[in-house]
Amino acid sequence: MILRTFSKVFFFSQIPILLFGQPIMSSSLGGAPGAPFRIGFGARGIGMGNAMTAVNSGDVSSYYNPALVPFQEWPFVSAAYGVLSLDRRLNFLVYVQSLKPSAGISFGIINAGVTNIEGRDRDGTPTETHSTSENSFFLSFGLKPDEQLSVGVTAKLLYYSLFEELSSSTVGIDVGAVYQVTNEIAVAAVIQDVNSKYIWDTSKLYGRLGNTTIEKFPLRKKLAFSYSRPDVGVIVSSEMELINSETMFRIGSEIAVTGGFQLRGGLDQISVSQNMDARPAFGFSFQTEAISWKPGIHYTFVLEPYVSSGLHIVSVSASFE
Repeated sequence: MILRTFSKVFFFSQIPILLFGQPIMSSSLGGAPGAPFRIGFGARGIGMGNAMTAVNSGDVSSYYNPALVPFQEWPFVSAAYGVLSLDRRLNFLVYVQSLKPSAGISFGIINAGVTNIEGRDRDGTPTETHSTSENSFFLSFGLKPDEQLSVGVTAKLLYYSLFEELSSSTVGIDVGAVYQVTNEIAVAAVIQDVNSKYIWDTSKLYGRLGNTTIEKFPLRKKLAFSYSRPDVGVIVSSEMELINSETMFRIGSEIAVTGGFQLRGGLDQISVSQNMDARPAFGFSFQTEAISWKPGIHYTFVLEPYVSSGLHIVSVSASFE
């Protein structure tokens, strides 16, 4: 019993170092809950530095802005797998479909966690191995009231299994809009993680010594711009995000080379206060067209500033007529 209790105490003492790319530091985001969900979504988005809030061409993602889903031309499905250091995992699954004549819907999941966490007794001897599972199940709906304007909302079920008999299930909201200024230029605005939080009740673990703790996600407010030329296969995008007391910028680009091959690159987390290091990324895609569907494979590498190795994201996707 003593060994087991100490294992629990040691496990909880390690929580700050399990966060995805958010070490305790001078930044106001240090240790903020929901860190895995701020890494990005899929190989395409992360490869463009996550500057995707106003990108409404190609295969879109409601993770960045629910107002994008009406712009999806074909039904689209994608699954992505992350290769990370420090026994972390990060996986994605999404489906996007337009609803004629002027709406769209999307649903998916982000799964993150840490495995092989050792519990130890008072003498430092390993006792048992733990793991965490942090998940965001989302459902998005977008509507175009006219040809230039699109608005959308996302409902997210946030489920975190941290330890035996200790989990949290809550709901968060994202809202967004996209305005097509010209055929090439779009602007967008998004507010994310409204009401997003974790609620921890440790009474099942510690009885009368337990309590209830609420950890609120930082509210995210973004303004974005994109320039797209589908005729020549070029996309350039940028955005500004206000989160807690931090102001950061992102830039990204994508270019179609030849024969369904695309190159992309971006720079995420450009901090005005310089409390965080930027995250450069680059990647590629190869897509081909079959009779009635368009399969693709995508890869992105991200240089993580706080670990010894980078982040690899591999996605497979398919669009259907």
